[in-house]
Amino acid sequence: MKLARISLIFGLLLIFQSCGSGQVEENTKKRAEIIAVHDEVMPKMGQLKSLEKSALQKVEELSAMDSVDSVQIEALKNLALDLDKAYEGMFVWMRQYETEDGDQTPEEIKAYLDEQLILVMEVNKNMKTALSKADSLLKIQ
Repeated sequence: MKLARISLIFGLLLIFQSCGSGQVEENTKKRAEIIAVHDEVMPKMGQLKSLEKSALQKVEELSAMDSVDSVQIEALKNLALDLDKAYEGMFVWMRQYETEDGDQTPEEIKAYLDEQLILVMEVNKNMKTALSKADSLLKIQ
C-alpha cells in the first residue's frame, strides 16, 4: 500500500514538472481526494469480515434452536451477503484503479479521475451502509 502511494506521488510529481498546467494541478488534487475517500474506509475491511462471520455464526445458532425465526435468519443471511459485497467491492475497485497516467492527456486523465471518484464514493457508501446495518442487526441479537 505504501509502495503504491510512493509510486503515485512520484508519478504525479513527474507529470507536474513536465506539464505545469492548471489541469495537472486539478488532477493531482482529484487523485488526493480519491485516495482520501479510499483511506476513510480501508481500515474497516477487517471489521467487515469479522461482522460477516458473526452474522453467519448467529444464523447457525438460530437454525439449531427449536423455535426457528426464519425472518431473523434471512435478515442475517442478507447482512452477511451485504458485508461480503462491500468487502469485495473495495478489492474490485482497487484492482482496476490506475495510478499511472500513461500517454493520456490531462483532459482524459480528468475524465478518468472523475469516474474513479464516483466509483470509490460508491464503495465507501456501500461499506458504511453494511457496517451500519450490521451494527443495528447484531446489537439486537
